[in-house]
Amino acid sequence: MALAQPASLEDLLLYRLNRVLRPAGGMVIRLCEGRFGVTRREWAILGLLGTHEDLISSQLAELAQLDRARTSRAVTSLVAKQLVRRQAGSGDRRHARLALTPQGRALYDAIFPVVRELNTQLLAVLSPSQVAQLDDALQRLQVRAHELAASLDLPKADRRRGGARRAA
Repeated sequence: MALAQPASLEDLLLYRLNRVLRPAGGMVIRLCEGRFGVTRREWAILGLLGTHEDLISSQLAELAQLDRARTSRAVTSLVAKQLVRRQAGSGDRRHARLALTPQGRALYDAIFPVVRELNTQLLAVLSPSQVAQLDDALQRLQVRAHELAASLDLPKADRRRGGARRAA
């Protein structure tokens, strides 16, 4: 089994997951941007607010697994598009409550069924028991990934220079 004993890049779990994500995620990006005029980050925010109404920005950032700056930029864009309502908290923008506007709800209601159908078509190659096993495996992998990320002391990437930070 290649995943258990990787001998090359093509055998690595993250590489193989990325090989699924590229074409499937690309379809969602083209759908959202081309048909509905929202970016993938904006769709993630809309999707989360579609099921978790009335969140504060920090909660939303955690659910979306985005840093607060990226979350804030996406929320600001969605507010400008009148898709999200930001209700100020006690003078601190970080504690503002966020919710979909009626236009945002309508957009979510238009996008979600299409994305759900893509999801259904992608999973159609698996039996119901395989889908259940995959769901369980993905939940376990997500927990393990968070544990590893918290326990490993890895250098931060410096994307401006194309790689890890280098000592001068």
